[in-house]
Amino acid sequence: MPTSQPETIFPTPQDARLTRTVTGIDQTGAPTVLPVIEERPLTIFLNGQEIVTAMTIGDYPEYLALGFLRNQGMLRDDDEVTGVDYDEDIDTVVVRTARQTGYEEKVKKKTRTSGCAVGTVFGDMMEGLEGLRLPPAELRTSWLYALARQINTMPSLYLTAGAIHGTVLCERDRPLIYMEDVGRHNAVDKIAGWMFTRSARTDDKILYTTGRLTSEMVIKTALMGIPVLASRSGFTAWGVEIAQQVGLTLIGRLRGQRFVCLSGAERVIFDADPTAMPTEDPAHRRKAANRD
Repeated sequence: MPTSQPETIFPTPQDARLTRTVTGIDQTGAPTVLPVIEERPLTIFLNGQEIVTAMTIGDYPEYLALGFLRNQGMLRDDDEVTGVDYDEDIDTVVVRTARQTGYEEKVKKKTRTSGCAVGTVFGDMMEGLEGLRLPPAELRTSWLYALARQINTMPSLYLTAGAIHGTVLCERDRPLIYMEDVGRHNAVDKIAGWMFTRSARTDDKILYTTGRLTSEMVIKTALMGIPVLASRSGFTAWGVEIAQQVGLTLIGRLRGQRFVCLSGAERVIFDADPTAMPTEDPAHRRKAANRD
């Protein structure tokens, strides 16, 4: 059953498994030491069938596997999951269901997406969107500004080492689940897996991403049933088109006092004066830029 006060998960940049210290030189030839993101393969099985091998930072493998299968339409909301087994020695997750599955033909048809670290979508990318219309929801601009301030200054792997994307599940002005990975599609799938395990309510949620608002991000958000997607980055035309088709509120370029809404503006309630909001801290921007 849905929970009204779900647990919170935030980044753990201090986790030694997620980064490695590397020595090099800078532009002047001086020695420099940097933390860099670890990257490792994770192979996902559904029952007896190998589905995909994804490159990931290695945290929350069970959530990643469940969310990937859920967002690919291979795992249904009403499926009974009888087991999720992660073997760290061989970097493999096996998801078992009571329902007999067989996706050999679907797995043969792949679409390489525009996501960083090259995401993969099996079958028809638009499958499941026909007739989909996201539920009514309320989005206050005060929530957007509050979320941007909290998320952009929260300790994270991005601020520590860069080369990584983050996705945050939010409720009103409160971040709930903050996942990071080398590809934003992986970060979204981890959130989808967390939500699946808890039958979490979706119609009152906001999804925030540090990456571009592409067709893949819009489709994943829509299929998860979340009515609002926001980012500090920009849009792609197809992403906007799909958002308008399914009634997704799409907020981009959310930085400091500014944002742009290109879909679903009817949900937006302007309850905060932008000029009264603090501008984005230049020190934060420089720190983030130096880690990309």
